Amino acid sequence: MEQRGCGAGRARRRWFGFVVVLLWTVASAQLRYSISEEVNVGTVVGNTAKDLGLDKSTLTDRRYRIVSSAPEPLFYVDVNNGILYVRKKIDREEVCERSNTCMVNLKIVLENPLEMHYVGVEVLDVNDHSPMFPEKEKTLEISESVLPGARIPLQAARDSDVGVFSVQQYKLSPSDYFRLDVRDKGEDGKIPVLIVQKSLDRETKGSHSLVLTAVDGGKPPKSGEIIITVNVLDVNDNAPVFSKDIYSVRLDENAPAGTTVIQVNATDLDDGPNGDLVYSFSNSVNRELFKLFEINPSTGEIAVKALIDYEDKDKYEIEIQAEDKGLAPLATQKSVIIQIVDVNDNAPEIEVTSFSSSIPEDSRPGTTVALISVNDLDTGLNGKVICSIEEDVPFALSPSVKDKMFSLVTKSPLDREKQSHYDLTITAKDAGQPPLSSEKTISVVVSDVNDNTPEFLLSPYTFYVTENNEPGASVFLVKASDRDENENAHISYHIVRDVREGNKMASFLNINSENGDIVALKSFDFETVKTFQFHVVATDSGTPSLSSNVTVNVFILDQNDNPPVILYPLSSNGSAQGVEEIPRNVNAGHLVTKVRAYDPDIGYNGWLLFSLQEHTDHSLFGLDRYTGQIRTLRSFTETDEAEHKLVILVKDNGNVSLSATATVVVKLVEPKEAFAASDVKSAAKKDDEDTNVTFYLMITLGSVSVLFLISIIVLIAMQCSKSTDYTSKYLQEANYDGTLCHSIQYRSGDKRYMLVGPRMSTGSTIVPGSHANTLVLPDRRRMSEETASPINSTSTLSQTGAVKRAEYIRASFSFSQPHD
Repeated sequence: MEQRGCGAGRARRRWFGFVVVLLWTVASAQLRYSISEEVNVGTVVGNTAKDLGLDKSTLTDRRYRIVSSAPEPLFYVDVNNGILYVRKKIDREEVCERSNTCMVNLKIVLENPLEMHYVGVEVLDVNDHSPMFPEKEKTLEISESVLPGARIPLQAARDSDVGVFSVQQYKLSPSDYFRLDVRDKGEDGKIPVLIVQKSLDRETKGSHSLVLTAVDGGKPPKSGEIIITVNVLDVNDNAPVFSKDIYSVRLDENAPAGTTVIQVNATDLDDGPNGDLVYSFSNSVNRELFKLFEINPSTGEIAVKALIDYEDKDKYEIEIQAEDKGLAPLATQKSVIIQIVDVNDNAPEIEVTSFSSSIPEDSRPGTTVALISVNDLDTGLNGKVICSIEEDVPFALSPSVKDKMFSLVTKSPLDREKQSHYDLTITAKDAGQPPLSSEKTISVVVSDVNDNTPEFLLSPYTFYVTENNEPGASVFLVKASDRDENENAHISYHIVRDVREGNKMASFLNINSENGDIVALKSFDFETVKTFQFHVVATDSGTPSLSSNVTVNVFILDQNDNPPVILYPLSSNGSAQGVEEIPRNVNAGHLVTKVRAYDPDIGYNGWLLFSLQEHTDHSLFGLDRYTGQIRTLRSFTETDEAEHKLVILVKDNGNVSLSATATVVVKLVEPKEAFAASDVKSAAKKDDEDTNVTFYLMITLGSVSVLFLISIIVLIAMQCSKSTDYTSKYLQEANYDGTLCHSIQYRSGDKRYMLVGPRMSTGSTIVPGSHANTLVLPDRRRMSEETASPINSTSTLSQTGAVKRAEYIRASFSFSQPHD
C-alpha cells in the first residue's frame, strides 16, 4: 500500500487500523458492525454473545460457531467469550470490488436448542489506492480547423477505492488553447473531457503537451498523472453525426455469442476519407466491457462477445464513437444503454446449515432434525423458491420466519424396528418458466430406544424328559428374541422360584442366563412325579429394562427301572415263598393258587409275564403266563410225589427286562386232611378277608367317584374339540386289587383297540396316535368271554369290586375288565 501524507494523515490511518467503530442494532435477531479494511489480524469486531444476550458459559456446550461456505473465512468467533475477531487482513477492493457498500454477512449457529443469528459486518474503505490512468502517455491528433468548444473525451483514471476516496477531480496543466471539463457518469465515475477554447493554428504551434492529473478525496489526497500530446492536423472540419440522441435496448441474459444487440448509425458530410466513418468504443469505456461486447467498425453493429449474466450486472451504459478517416479524424460519441433482462438460468441452491444425523425413535412429532436454507440468484418469480420433501416419510419441511429458511422436522412417530434409516431427498424448485429445481439428499438414522419386550419363540413350552436323567446335564432350552438392538436386545434368563406356589421342582433346575439352556440338578423319577410346571423370565438390558415370562410344562417319561414286586405268595419273613395244600383227588384244571405281582412302571415296562422256571414234574402243573394262575394238568396218581416245588419267574416287557421269582411248594394231602386243613385256613382267612373286603370296597368307591368325574370332563372336552382322535388323559386308579394287568379299550373311526398292560398308576398317560401296545378287538363281548375263568374264593371278592369298577369304566371309556 502506498504511504503518503503528513503526520496527521498517519494518525488517521492508525485510528482506522486499530479502532473499531461499533454500530450495531438488534432487529430480527441480527447484529451489524463496521470495521475498516486492512486492520490487523485479531482485531476485535464486537462481542456477539454479549450483544445477543447469550450466556458465555453455555457457548462451548452449544457449539457456538460461524457457518460459512467460504474456503477462507474473513472472521472467526471465540467460542469461550463470543467475541468476533478478524481472521486475516481484509482488502475491501478484493472483497467487494467497486461496490459502494461492502457488507459481509455471517451466520452464527448454536445448538441445544438450535438457534441461528445473522451478523452483518460492513467493511469501511480507507484511502489505500492512488488514481491511475490506463496509459502513462496519450497522443491526440486534432485538426486545426476545429472550432473552439470542441470536446475530446479523455481516458478516465481509475481508483480502486470508493466513495470520497475515489477520483474526485481532474486538473489540467495551464494552457491557452485547452481547458478541462469533467462529466459525472454516475457508476462509471467522472470522465475528463478536453475542450478546445481557442482556435488552433498548426503553423503557429503544431503540437501541445499537457499534463492531466486525477486527484481523489483522501486527506491527504492521492493523485495520478498522464501526459497528453496534442498533434494539430490539417483541415477536416465536419464531425460525424448520429441518427439518434439516445440509444436504448433490452437484452436477455445468456444470449449466445454473436447475438446482435443494436446497430448505431452516423453520417459525415465530408467527402472521401474525411467522410468515411469507423465505429468503435469510446476511450472512456471500462475495459471489462470489451470482454462482453464488440462493435463492427464498418456497420456500427454491437454484438455479444461473451456470456452476459444478469446476476453480475443488470444494466450497461456504453459510450461509442463514430470517427471519420480524414487526416485529422473527427469523432462523435453517443451512449448506448443496454438493459439486461433476467431469465431463469439459476437453479436453487440448497444448503444444510445444521444437521442431526441421528434421532431417537421416541422423538415427538415436531422435533427439529436439520435447518435448510435455499437461495436462487434469479429475481422476481425466477427467484421465488418452493421447497418440498417426499410424502411417504415421517418428516416434513416447516418454513422459518426468515425467507428461504426451512426446518426439517418429524411429522409422525418413528419406529426403528420398522425402518431404521431414511434417505431424505429435499427438492427446491423456483417459479420461473420453465422452472428449475435442485435436490439434496441427507441421511437420517433412527436410533434405538428400549420399547420392545423380549418374545419367546413358543408359549407355553412343553418338554418331555426321560426319568433317571444325568444330574447337571442340559435337559431343554428356551429362547427369546428382542426386536431392539445392542444392549436393548441383550437378553438374560432366570427361573421364577416361588415356594409359596408349591413349585418345589423349580429349585432343582438351573438356567444359563445368557442362552436359556436349562439343566437339571437332580435325576427325575417318573414314579415320584410325572409332570410339573415352572416359569422362565426373559429380561433385556435396556434402561429401564423390559421383561416377559413363559410357562414351561415338563412331562417325565417312564423307563424300565423297577423290577416286578411279588405280592403273593409272601412269607412272614418277607420272602416270596408259600405252601399250598390240595387234595389228591382233584381233577385236571383245578386252581392251585395264583401268583400276584405288580410293577410300578407303565406300558410294556409294567406288563408282566409269568413262566415256570423250575418244577419237579412238568406234566402235573400248568402256569397261565398272563394271569399267574397255577392249575393242575391232570389227576394225581399214587405214584406222584406228595410235595412239589415250583419256581415261578415274573418278568416285565421292557427293552431290558427286569424279573423276580416266587417259590410255591404244593403238598398233596388226603381228602379228609385237606378238608380239615381247608376249614382251619378258611377260619384264619375269614377275618383277613373281611378286613380286606372293607378296605377294598372303600377304595373302590373312591376310585369310581374319581373316574366318574374324570369321565364327565373327558366327554365334555371331546364334545368341544369335535375330534375323532383320542386325546391323552391321565387315568387314575387309587386302589390296587391284585390284578396282574388290565386292558383299555377305545375306538378310533370304525375300529376298536385294546391297550394291554399293567395297572396304571396315578398320572399315567396314553399317547394319542400310537397303537404300538394295542390289539385290534373285533368284539368286546368275545374278549370278555375269552378272559373269563374260574377263580377261587379269595379272588372272587376282589374280582367283584373290579368287575363293578370295570363295568362303570366300560360305560365311560370302553375299558375291558381287568384279568384276575
